[in-house]
Amino acid sequence: MAPDTSLTLSTGQYDPKAPGMVTWFDAIPGFLDGSDTPRAYLERRLELIAAREPDVKAFVATAVTVARKAADKATTRYRENRPLSVVDGMPVVIKDLYEVKGMPTELNSPAMAGYGGDKDCAHARALRDGGAAILAKTVTTEFGSSDPGPTRNLFDPTRTPGGSSSGTSAAVGAGFVPAGTGSQVRGSIQRPAGYCGNWALKPTFGALNRLGGHSMSPSQSVLGVHAGSLEDCWATAFYISSTAGGDPGQPGLYGEKSLGTAVKPARLVRLDTRGWKDTEDETKDHFEAFLKDLQGKGVEIVSRRDDPDIEALEVALTTIPEFLTPMFAWEMLWAGRVQRDKGEMYISEAILNRLARGETMTIEDYRDCLDKREALRAAFNKVKDRADAFVTLSALGPAPVGMAVGDPVYGDMSACLAAPAYNLPLLADRGLPMGIQLLGHPHGDFALGRLGLWLRDTVLGAS
Repeated sequence: MAPDTSLTLSTGQYDPKAPGMVTWFDAIPGFLDGSDTPRAYLERRLELIAAREPDVKAFVATAVTVARKAADKATTRYRENRPLSVVDGMPVVIKDLYEVKGMPTELNSPAMAGYGGDKDCAHARALRDGGAAILAKTVTTEFGSSDPGPTRNLFDPTRTPGGSSSGTSAAVGAGFVPAGTGSQVRGSIQRPAGYCGNWALKPTFGALNRLGGHSMSPSQSVLGVHAGSLEDCWATAFYISSTAGGDPGQPGLYGEKSLGTAVKPARLVRLDTRGWKDTEDETKDHFEAFLKDLQGKGVEIVSRRDDPDIEALEVALTTIPEFLTPMFAWEMLWAGRVQRDKGEMYISEAILNRLARGETMTIEDYRDCLDKREALRAAFNKVKDRADAFVTLSALGPAPVGMAVGDPVYGDMSACLAAPAYNLPLLADRGLPMGIQLLGHPHGDFALGRLGLWLRDTVLGAS
């Protein structure tokens, strides 16, 4: 069993080889042989939370008594060698866009004060049925979109944790829990995972069931997983999908319950995206050095300079602002009006302005947005067989000072392409986490994760 070092983690210099996160998959043998228990594991998490949560501010509600009862039941099952599932006893947190029985779902908005608490969303029910100890609801931005909440970056409290999966990314990065759920419309999984040093999966669109959640952009929103290890990230996501399925009409995640053997990529496509021009110089230097190191280890790196179809994809990626913002404005009309009807004083100016823009649109305008998104996906499909995966950044630089959640530009790509992407916390940049984004084609989540294992083992050393 790996040592639990998170209690000694302090803010300051980030080391991707010793990040302070905790894992679950490698604790299970200790539960089975009796050298550890899920209840003892939970108590270590609670000790750390008591020490650091007042500064990190990841949670909006907790259910400690419920979590302890779940951990006790799991402890008994492990003692009898009959765990319910891979998540049996695991402390988990849920982003506060999704309903959880016993805790309100307020979406960081006074318009939703006191809402819910009477039922579980689909993925919370799946986790609970598998024995997981649902410990808390985590901070999000307003409606998962605009004004940030109180969460701070665990490595530097003057900086943002990113958003909108702010609380989950900070809680996982701080070692409060081994895994939690987030969601993404633009960059809301990738960017905060990059800022907080998480392993995270933004899966293929619809691969994890979103029922019981609240989204203002249903054609873009995706439920995903943040975790302290790539193994836990995949295992938790695959468990949810295998139990609750994907969104209605979607087939869920393909693959196996564990990632298994690492696979070396033969070729990766390096994507600049429209974010490169605004990326900080030091971050660019780290990324270039990372790619050069991969080449030295026998991985071929190709780019827009090597293939006209990759160049065409890069050009197509620059069209995202033309359709994404108006599409979001149109799709939020129903949910936005419902909230505005409660009183404009409860809604931020940014949300009101976006709603007003949607009200100027017609159905033909929305159809034009969809056509442009399909044109981008067609350009992506043309390069499907050119490499094992695509590699780019997760953010423009380290987490910015202040509470603004950061530019989602690097996350826009996977969201608009309905494609899977992992944040791999492989690098440090000026003493803070720097995420590498590994992108694949729809339904390639499992194979992409195995490539991620090789990158992790190669850059950081085998776990």
